[in-house]
Amino acid sequence: MHWWASIAGIVLIFVILMDAFETIVLPRRVSQTFFRISARFYKKTWRLWTRVGRHIKSASRRESFLAYFGPLSLFPLLGFWALGLIFGFACVQYGLGEHLTLGNEKITFGKVVYLSGETFFTLGYGDITPNNSAARALAVMEAGMGFAFLGVVIGYVPVIYNSFAARETEISLLDARAGSPPSAAEFLGRLGCCPEQTVLDQIFRDWEHWCADLLSSHISYPVLVFFRSQHGNQSWLGALTVMLDVTSLVMTGVEGIHPDQAKLTFAMARHAAVDLAQVVNAEYSPHNADRLPAADLIRLRAELAKHGVTLNDGADNNAADNNAADVPDRLAELRLLYEPYLHSISGRLLMTLPPWIHTEHKKDNWESSPWDRAIQARALESPKRAADDHF
Repeated sequence: MHWWASIAGIVLIFVILMDAFETIVLPRRVSQTFFRISARFYKKTWRLWTRVGRHIKSASRRESFLAYFGPLSLFPLLGFWALGLIFGFACVQYGLGEHLTLGNEKITFGKVVYLSGETFFTLGYGDITPNNSAARALAVMEAGMGFAFLGVVIGYVPVIYNSFAARETEISLLDARAGSPPSAAEFLGRLGCCPEQTVLDQIFRDWEHWCADLLSSHISYPVLVFFRSQHGNQSWLGALTVMLDVTSLVMTGVEGIHPDQAKLTFAMARHAAVDLAQVVNAEYSPHNADRLPAADLIRLRAELAKHGVTLNDGADNNAADNNAADVPDRLAELRLLYEPYLHSISGRLLMTLPPWIHTEHKKDNWESSPWDRAIQARALESPKRAADDHF
């Protein structure tokens, strides 16, 4: 009996099961351990995938290429787990020995791997059979694990896509509220002058819940961080960034808007940014570009003023000038709480962070269509035809 093979097989089975349990079942972030095979798998494959993606010059094609990674990675990972379990059980069976074949052929390790595979997938050809109690018990255990693995595959993939769909719903709603891609200036310009405080508070409250759902789902199923949004100019990171930008501006001071709900949303969004930076193993860099230089802040003030939104009204008229002078410093303090994490996630996932204010006007996704030019051309032809018919 090759007892060493049985020991190696038991260790391999244990490692695979632990990794699958921590990845699929355990609803919390797990620190890097020897058993995190899936973490190493994603680290190596994502590095290779992005290396290829960086050579794609077209931004839209590069984004489409990167979007394939998340869904596609599920299948080799599940396959790796299945092959690992089959090989592990084969090692244990080989160590137990005493197998029979219909043709009385010599038992080799390759034939035992074949026996393990047909047992795991419950084929049951019967051409190779175990010949002692321990080997038979192991075969029954492996067949049961094969059924359990199939159940995991059937249940795991729909859960992933349900979480993805729930995440994308609110991102799609952001299109009409903050533009495509979204920005803090567009959000406050369109909604900040709303006469009803309760409307804006409800939006902030919805996004507070969205940030909480984002955090819980992406910690439970880390592969979701690689799932890109359904439009190339949107992303979960972009939506999270805009919410942090908007709430930090409201906390700094916007005339007519109470910051109470904005503070709660900011806290939840910042919590999500910090924890998800750890999920993707992001690294801090002190050399990130400034997302809001002084010139852009002046433009932001002017743009918001056009829409009736005034930054930092102050507690009273005498203190207004002092408060206005303090806006850059207070805003910089708030930005320092979250922007380093967003930059690190952006660098790791190759997701572009949205600007505070757009340099040029862009159509929202709902305003653009591949038929626009044809429809406009048809509309221009109609008056001309009517004139020709008249004469």
